[in-house]
Amino acid sequence: MSDFLGIHGTALALREQRLQLLASNIANADTPGFKAQDMDFSRALSAALQPGVGAGDPIAQAAQGARYAPASSQPNMDGNTVDGERAKAAFAQASLEYRASLSFVESKVRGMLTAITGQ
Repeated sequence: MSDFLGIHGTALALREQRLQLLASNIANADTPGFKAQDMDFSRALSAALQPGVGAGDPIAQAAQGARYAPASSQPNMDGNTVDGERAKAAFAQASLEYRASLSFVESKVRGMLTAITGQ
């Protein structure tokens, strides 16, 4: 099935991982000492598509390897590094990117269903 979806299935899974990170940032915006994280999507996708990626879940490994702490414009006095407005903007953009990947996957599945059913 991954061959059928090609890069789109991997991209969708990685975009989901990034959305989870960004949602965690927003949810913990008021948690003392919380350190914001993001994921370099391009780096994660390249790593996930490398042949011979280690045993286990290559998507999770690629996502973990591409995590980074974004630069904080004004860390809070309590050590929290989440910039609420930036976090919300990043989440909104990542949501649009996820939806675009989902549309590609839906299109591929629709095309396969059409080929199978002839309708």
